[in-house]
Amino acid sequence: MRADLHVHTTASDGSLTPQELVQRAAELKLDVIAITDHDSVAGIGPALEAAQRYPQLTVIPGVEINTDVPRGEVHILGYFVDYRGTKLNNALAELRNSRYVRGEKMVAKLAKMGIDIDWGRVLELAGGGSVGRPHIAQAILERGYVSSFKEAFDNYIGRNAPAYVERKKMAPIEAVTLVLQADGLPVLAHPADIDPLEPFLLKLKKAGVVGIEIYYDGYTSKTIALLERLAQKHDLIPFGGSDYHGLDKSIGSELGSVDVPGESVERLISLSKLKQKGW
Repeated sequence: MRADLHVHTTASDGSLTPQELVQRAAELKLDVIAITDHDSVAGIGPALEAAQRYPQLTVIPGVEINTDVPRGEVHILGYFVDYRGTKLNNALAELRNSRYVRGEKMVAKLAKMGIDIDWGRVLELAGGGSVGRPHIAQAILERGYVSSFKEAFDNYIGRNAPAYVERKKMAPIEAVTLVLQADGLPVLAHPADIDPLEPFLLKLKKAGVVGIEIYYDGYTSKTIALLERLAQKHDLIPFGGSDYHGLDKSIGSELGSVDVPGESVERLISLSKLKQKGW
């Protein structure tokens, strides 16, 4: 089984539409993908519809929610969410609005630094989806101020960079609860930089987290082994994915490029079926 459980579309900050992403996954002969856009589920319906043309491909409806902790961010993935649910959509809409406001402020900061980009162009790049920093990075790149996305983030809009602006975020436990209320299965995303990880992970498990992302672009064999031990110790499903955005090669990895154990996918699907039956 070939799976990628962490991918993004133009509904947030990916470069491919949901339909294009599904087609690309089919071309790569993937068996399962999960649409996990940042603070948005708008890409799920179009992706599911497009997947009807590829019976060999399963599309899991998901979301990635950015949350706030004292020294940075923690991302919570939600799988098999009820993407039509009112409460989930209202909460995500509030988060997306904060991204919009944050984006405007970042463009204003950049202007004061002599980096002149057009806010209208940023919105055009977002294509009606959730506005993200990659859209601002693309606008900076287009104007020739940088030579790569990485340079844009490192020099201007990454955390602690001069044009960075905070935005409204949920706490991790709030995001876990929101996923559960949407009948989804919450998973801790790319956790290697969380310190200390284990006590934090135990709090999330108590709140309802069922897994942890282990197989991830850039993770060393040592990091993967450490995360695998934690997953086994605390009976959490080991997940993975490319975090595919389809941006330039300085950021992220190719769709389907991270090996995800078939057993993890099967456990996720089984848990979803159990949850539908009320556990």
